Amino acid sequence: MKLLGVKLKDAVQDGANAAHSGDSILPVHIGDEGVADGHPAASERLRDRIPARQKAADAYVKSLFPFLGWIGRYNLQWLAGDVVAGVTVGIVVVPQGMAYALLAELEPQFGLYSSFMGVMIYWVFGTSKDISIGPVAVLSTVVGSVVRDVVSSPEGKDIAPHLVASALSIVAGSIVLSIGLLRGGWIVDLISVTCLSAFMTGSAITIAAGQLPSLLGLAGFSNRDSAFDVFVNTWKHLSEAKLDAAVGLSALFLLYLIRHTLASAAERYPGRKRFFFFISTMRTVLVIVLYTIISWLVNMDSRENPRFRLLGTVPKGFCNVAVPELSRNLVSHFASHLPATVVVMLVEHVAISKSFGRVNNYTIDPSQEMVAIGMTNVLGPFLGGYPSTGSFSRTAIQSKAGVCTPAAGIVTGLVVLLTTYHLTAVFFYIPSATLASVIIHAVGDLVTPPETVQQFWRVSPMEVFVFFVGVFVSVLSQIEDGLYATVSISAAVRLYRILKARAQFLSTGRVRSLFGEHVVGDDPKISAEYGTFHVSGGDSSRNSSLPIGHGERSNLQN
Repeated sequence: MKLLGVKLKDAVQDGANAAHSGDSILPVHIGDEGVADGHPAASERLRDRIPARQKAADAYVKSLFPFLGWIGRYNLQWLAGDVVAGVTVGIVVVPQGMAYALLAELEPQFGLYSSFMGVMIYWVFGTSKDISIGPVAVLSTVVGSVVRDVVSSPEGKDIAPHLVASALSIVAGSIVLSIGLLRGGWIVDLISVTCLSAFMTGSAITIAAGQLPSLLGLAGFSNRDSAFDVFVNTWKHLSEAKLDAAVGLSALFLLYLIRHTLASAAERYPGRKRFFFFISTMRTVLVIVLYTIISWLVNMDSRENPRFRLLGTVPKGFCNVAVPELSRNLVSHFASHLPATVVVMLVEHVAISKSFGRVNNYTIDPSQEMVAIGMTNVLGPFLGGYPSTGSFSRTAIQSKAGVCTPAAGIVTGLVVLLTTYHLTAVFFYIPSATLASVIIHAVGDLVTPPETVQQFWRVSPMEVFVFFVGVFVSVLSQIEDGLYATVSISAAVRLYRILKARAQFLSTGRVRSLFGEHVVGDDPKISAEYGTFHVSGGDSSRNSSLPIGHGERSNLQN
């Protein structure tokens, strides 16, 4: 049979002919007892499978504890890198954790509890050396939405906010843990980069808008409405701005000034780049310390009636160590928020860990990362933690600080632990406007830059449409609505592309070199004159995949 001058040999047809003639297509030898040697007995197959399954089970259990692969090779060089990175992240996570706890409608100390539990658990189960687990702005905002909805309902008015956050953490963490144990890490790949970018951008705008009242010292309207409504109300009440505005705006300006000044200095003096980097990573701490000192000097004689809003009393130590309350009634109150909580918890963490894995030339296991995040959120509430996931800003700091292993989280945890027991009295004088400036400064990095949007356009204009739909829905409604809208439209676009895809079936055949009616390899004279596919081996044929459509039969020649 020839197709466009190429001879085909259909292996499937040969197998069908063999089966039709009664010949076996498997090598079978009939022994003296008339038993087919090619088909072993059931007991033999069972004996062969038991060791293989036992080996697979052992490998699975070992994969649940990745630290076993590197803990035996731990050395002083790794320890030095982990200590530097751990201390650096620990100093940064303390003010961030307290600020993000306020986003979650919780008291500041719960941010410290979550910061401690996240890093102390992750290193046992995680596969990324760079990522830092703890409170993050986007997930904290989602948690705050859940807490507010439950507590404001008639049935949940007597429930403490931290109990809602703890129950949400356990349930969402259990779902993520189950997906990880079933090795379902591939599920994250179903969410496109466009969806993630739109969600992060919309979330950043919403979070920044929600901090404007605290930044300017405004009151009289809710900062939990949509970003658009908060912008409008802020503009209407702008004349009511208090001394907090001077504190917050100057702190925000100082944060950006330090960042850009040190970035320029690093480019001008490459030899001191590492030094400028460390100073830049400390800018949040430096600004908070500076404004805390100013606040103490201004309000030391008016502690009960401060001139601007202060963070207030932060309890010393772990005050909420207990078995979390988890009732069916409580879970039913926030069940509708679980999809958004799980998606944010998963996507943000896996996306960050994959990104830094590519940058630092190693591969993470998405399924095992889900196990790590799940365990963190299931165990965290026992010490008062609330839902946590990977932090982009702290992960970037930890990576650039020279982290060597996930054990850097232990050092970070010790820094948070010492702070929780010995420095909480100092936190009373931290201005609320300064914390608002820290949050706005942090979420600014989540906004998708114009260059990325241009790349979306080059790939497909429809991707840009999906991106802006997600952003506008988040800004005009709520973060969760933006996530659902973006994922739904993106899924519809993907389904349409699959259904309308132009494709051809491929058939595998043997392709030979022909000269007229002669196969080149069969005639030495022709082969010597025209050559073959593989000159070195003298082979005149090769396997190839050829398209077969509905109209291809007209090309067949017998």
